[in-house]
Amino acid sequence: MDKLFDNLMSFVQEGEIEASITEAKRAVEEDGIDAVEYLQSVLAPVMNNLGDQFSRMEIFLPDLMVAAEAADGIRDELMQYIEVASDAQKGKVVIGTISGDNHDIGKKMVATLLGVNGYEILDLGTDVDPMAFVNAVKRDKVDVVAMSSLLSTSMPFVSETIQYLVAMGLRDQVKVVVGGGPVNPEWAEEIGADGYGHDAKQAVDLLDRLLA
Repeated sequence: MDKLFDNLMSFVQEGEIEASITEAKRAVEEDGIDAVEYLQSVLAPVMNNLGDQFSRMEIFLPDLMVAAEAADGIRDELMQYIEVASDAQKGKVVIGTISGDNHDIGKKMVATLLGVNGYEILDLGTDVDPMAFVNAVKRDKVDVVAMSSLLSTSMPFVSETIQYLVAMGLRDQVKVVVGGGPVNPEWAEEIGADGYGHDAKQAVDLLDRLLA
């Protein structure tokens, strides 16, 4: 997987979107790599690595936008190789990046991996108001609220969402999980979340445990 990681990282860093998609397809068709495994063990780590570089200001927003376009293309291309039985749904998840934050890459990756691992996904997008999560719990009868925050300034809205769920008598109906660059397990526990995921693969494992 290390070589596949290096190959994809090189293409994405050089802004070669079509080449990155072709590389992913080649790995699945010629190398025999399982498409879900490629998403989990190659694409997700590449995007996490780029996200870390962005947070350290080693790359900038245009670079991240190119990476996001490449990731979207790879996901779309590999979905044709992935089948999820309709009766295999493990639970319904509402996911989004919290209010004040428009970062999308990590959230999309989590949503993709949860989807291919048997979860029904309701993706609210980015800059999501806390009440939008609450309304989804009431309206769509979700099992999990998954919130992402990549900015420390947006983190209070994650806590606010949980407080709203408590105040409206909905907290016991759902599991709440959080993730994102400035988020950590201690803070997740402090605000009353049920769990924290560092990356997309960890998010899948976390939900599998919480909903077992």
